[in-house]
Formats: sequence, C-alpha cells, structure tokens
Amino acid sequence: MIATMTRLVTLDDVKRAGDELAGIVRNTPLEPSRGLSSPAGPVYYKCENVQRAGAYKVRGAYVRLCRLTDAERRRGVVAASAGNHAQGVAVAAAALGVTAKVFMPAGAPLPKVAATRGYGADVELVGASVEDSLSAAAEFADRTGAVFIHPFDHPDVIAGQGTVALEILRQCPEVKTIIAGVGGGGLISGIGVVAKAMRPDVRVIGVQAAGSATFPASLKADEPMELARAETIADGIRVSRPGRVTFAHVRELVDDVVTVTEEEISQAVLLLLERNKLLVEPAGAVGVAALMSKTVDVEYPAVAVLSGGNIDPLLLLRLIEHGLSASGRFLRFTVRCADRPGVLASMLGLIAERGGNIIDVMHQRYDARLGLGEVSVALSVETRGESHAQHLMGALRDAGYHLAF
Repeated sequence: MIATMTRLVTLDDVKRAGDELAGIVRNTPLEPSRGLSSPAGPVYYKCENVQRAGAYKVRGAYVRLCRLTDAERRRGVVAASAGNHAQGVAVAAAALGVTAKVFMPAGAPLPKVAATRGYGADVELVGASVEDSLSAAAEFADRTGAVFIHPFDHPDVIAGQGTVALEILRQCPEVKTIIAGVGGGGLISGIGVVAKAMRPDVRVIGVQAAGSATFPASLKADEPMELARAETIADGIRVSRPGRVTFAHVRELVDDVVTVTEEEISQAVLLLLERNKLLVEPAGAVGVAALMSKTVDVEYPAVAVLSGGNIDPLLLLRLIEHGLSASGRFLRFTVRCADRPGVLASMLGLIAERGGNIIDVMHQRYDARLGLGEVSVALSVETRGESHAQHLMGALRDAGYHLAF
C-alpha cells in the first residue's frame, strides 16, 4: 500500500526546514477576517500572498535546493510550473547561486513568467498544461543531468511547506481548524504533518476547485487517480493527478477534502479585495470560498491559508466582474421590446427608478431572431445585491419586458 511504501515527513523534518528558512522567507501575518468571523468564533487569514515571490512555494523550493549536495548544485536545477513554484525555484536558486531552468505552459500568466525571469531563471514556454511542462523538465533533466525540482511530490518540499503550520500554531495557538487550497498536495501535506503532531485535535481541511478535484476520487479509490481534464480559473491548483508522496500524507493526515465552484472562487477573491484589502489569486482564495459557501464544517477559531497573490491583472478584471455577477451585484441581460419611440427611454427610466445603475446599453434592431417591430437591447446594470437584482428583474417582467440572460 502507498502509506506503508512512503515514509511520511516528520515534525522534526519540518522544524529543521524552519531553521533552514530563517532569514530567507517572511513570517507572514495572520489577519482577522472581515466578513467571515461569526458569533460561533473568529476566522483568520494566513497571508502567504505577501510572502517572498508572492506565494508559499518559495518555502519548499528553498528547502529542496539547500539540501542538495555541492555536486548536485553544480549541475543546476530544472523545474516545471504554472507560475508560483517557478518563482519559488528562481528565488531559491538565486539565493544559493544555482543555475535554474524553468519550463512553463505557453498559457502561463504573463506576470508570473516575467517575474520568474526577473528572479534570474531561464524560462522556456512549452505545451498547454503543467503536465506538458513537467514532461519537458524531466526530459531536460535526463539529457543534461540537472536536478529536477518537483513542485510538490518530494519530502523536502513538503517539509518546507509545513513551516506555514508552525507559524500558524505560534500565531494562533488556540486554532481548531486549518483550511488550505490543494493542487498536488504539498502544502496540505506539510500542514497535516505539523498539526497532527503538535495538535491532534486540529481539523485539517483541503479545498480543491471542482473542475480540478483530483483528491476526492483518488481517496475513494485508495490510490492517485488522473483526471481526463483539469479546468479551473485557479491555475495554481490546476493539477490532474496527485503525487504518490503527497497522496500518502493526505490520506493519513488530512481530515477532509472539499470542492468549490468557479463562482464561489470569484466571490472569495472579491470579498478578500473589498473587505480585507488583500489581493489574492484564485488558488489562494479557495479556502475562503469554502468558508463563504459553508461547504465545510468548521470548529473555531479557524485559519484559512491565502497561499498566493500572483494574479494576472486581466484575469483580476474578469474575476471582479464574475464575482459581482455571482453575488447579484452586476447583471448582464437582453430585453426584447417593441420598436416604438419612447419604449427604450421608459425601460431605462424604470431601471433608474428602482435604483439600478446602467453601465452599458447596446441597441440592436437588425437581427433575424427578432419579430417584426421588435428590438433587442443588451444591458449591463449594477445593483446592490441579490435581493435588489431580483426586485429589479421582477419589475421589468411585471412591466411586460421579456428578459434573456
């Protein structure tokens, strides 16, 4: 069985990693949540989004590299990543004077590509997925002798990521639940090692995007299973198969793995930006999404790890709009109405009277789908929330307008 074949990382391994990371990474702040704390208890955010290189990944990358022999360091290292692991490896390699080659998918966010190059790594874009980049990195390692630095499936990487939990237990010793996003499983594995060794009563919960949820099926099958397709806006956790090392840790040490939708992720990014003034990428916000949607049973105090803040500004714009739409604060719809003078003005006046703020209007008269004497009006309207949106749409329907979304 995997659990008996794989030696689990120990608390001593993580504490040693903590010593190695002293002066290299930030002890990131623990911030109280604005919007999620309740009479049942407080919620805190572990802000790895403000970590060096913008994510927790630098912890595991540095520990893995610093434990290489001198001969291995001279051969250089190679890695594959959609962005955060790439930056972590680049920072660690620069700090240790090691040459780094990083393969990234062709569609990797441009800010992550630019940052990785800025930290000194040689970046090559290849393939459409992280798996394609992993294959290219493995081939490069075989051909050149460079040491392959896996993004999650290695004991040293897990030990480095586990230092997040060491900090959480120091900052919030009364914590009862720790929630973190899960891609390949390195972070949640490290958290599980520390929590179950130091505080066995603490619940450790992993969160995956529904479109890239590898662990629920794998845990049910009792072995790592590969998804035919992994799709999510949370590119940092878009992984199609768990690692064998991480799977063993998750099975033994993690209490539950739940999933959240794209809409819930968008709303979480928006909540963090609006209420806590924290810029967090989708993968870093899935724990908050699980709390917002009440997907998970929580014992308080609870800590959600904001695992990264490296987000493409263009994606951020789309996420804000998506989050506003999902929460009923931004509507896009089309109205079919009579093509007569004054009808459009009357409809816009009704929206204004009901408190809707019209952002955009597109008037379309020439469309084969329209009846004779009809016109189509596409509208973008800002509202005050779900109940206001429903009230506004009800008023339009009561007035005889036909709405389509």
